Amino acid sequence: SDHQVVTENRNVTEITLSWWGNDARTEYTLEAVQEFEALHPDIKVNCSYSEWSGYEARSRVQMVSDTEADVMQINFGWLSEYSQDGTGYYDLSKVEDTLDLSNFTEPMLDYGRKNGVLNAVPIAMNAETIYINKTIYDKYGLDVPETWDDYFAAAAVMQKDGVYPLSGVAKSVWLYTLTYAEQMTGKPFLRDDGSLNFNAHQLRIMLEFYDRMVEQKVIPQVEYYDRLNIEKGVYAGGIAWVSDAKNYFGSAADKGYEIVIADYTAKPGMKHGDGWYAKPATMYAISKNTEHPTESAMLLDFLLNSPEMAKLQGVEKGIPLSSAARQTLEEEGMLQGLQYQASLKMEENTELGKMNAFVENSGLIDAFVEACNLVLYEKATSEEASQELYRTIKKDYT
Repeated sequence: SDHQVVTENRNVTEITLSWWGNDARTEYTLEAVQEFEALHPDIKVNCSYSEWSGYEARSRVQMVSDTEADVMQINFGWLSEYSQDGTGYYDLSKVEDTLDLSNFTEPMLDYGRKNGVLNAVPIAMNAETIYINKTIYDKYGLDVPETWDDYFAAAAVMQKDGVYPLSGVAKSVWLYTLTYAEQMTGKPFLRDDGSLNFNAHQLRIMLEFYDRMVEQKVIPQVEYYDRLNIEKGVYAGGIAWVSDAKNYFGSAADKGYEIVIADYTAKPGMKHGDGWYAKPATMYAISKNTEHPTESAMLLDFLLNSPEMAKLQGVEKGIPLSSAARQTLEEEGMLQGLQYQASLKMEENTELGKMNAFVENSGLIDAFVEACNLVLYEKATSEEASQELYRTIKKDYT
């Protein structure tokens, strides 16, 4: 019988799967892999996983040395980084008979195309969203804000109690000021080809708006942001990703606060969502070096579309885009809660643009915050700081 096992093993195909995330994600993904292997005894899946920072660093090494996993969770920005011409990842149109792409619309799949080649499939979408503690706003007799001025009006009423109408980490606040400047000038930050469209004048509008928000107590300075202040009722609202709904506002909701999703801030007469952007929350790709494209596609199909994975994953990565996965969640009564509401707000808005990965560049965001602080602490005028910021962006990032 020993002999028999050996010959059976000879027909087992081994593939690798890699992802990043917390322990909960790792736990359910490992469970899903076991279910996949039970359905496909001739395929063995070797897994590698870690927290985001370690994963990002290791992926960089692997992509350069061609040692990446067969199937991998990737970040939207990596398509530009590793596959500008569409050859950095496997062409998924070659495995369409195994990987059911009919569960995705063409615009969804477009996020995974580089140079016309389908390199990756988005698992869920993401956008910065405004969450409002309606209980606190009600207490002040205020409606849920819709315009930029509404937030300043709220701050004027709340600040005597040390309450902020809005809050956010550096990236969220940077994107919020970017939206403001795009709406006020009618110019997008980047051109369609990804090149910089703003000059020092538009950057100055951003710096001055950030400083005005801080000085008039609309938001706390990003350096002093503290997530616990949401459940404490010190922040009556916040800008955060759809995927962070529970992370940031779950505890406040548990405490009995009513948390609602506000409309995307707009200047009067402008459509809500104008100057706001959506992006894939996270994606799956297959290695261009895979020796087992069919088996890899079978695993990818299972991860994206199967009821088994859908039930295990729930909405942990966002509301799945796959219509098959979504149908499973609907039948299981799992499509509910704050994140689902935030997701619907995003999906139902037809104005949202397609986010360019460059706007999430951490060096760029640090440079912006630094420039804001020069003005805030009166170390430079907004004109000087914006010209310096413009030179930095031109020199280091274009």
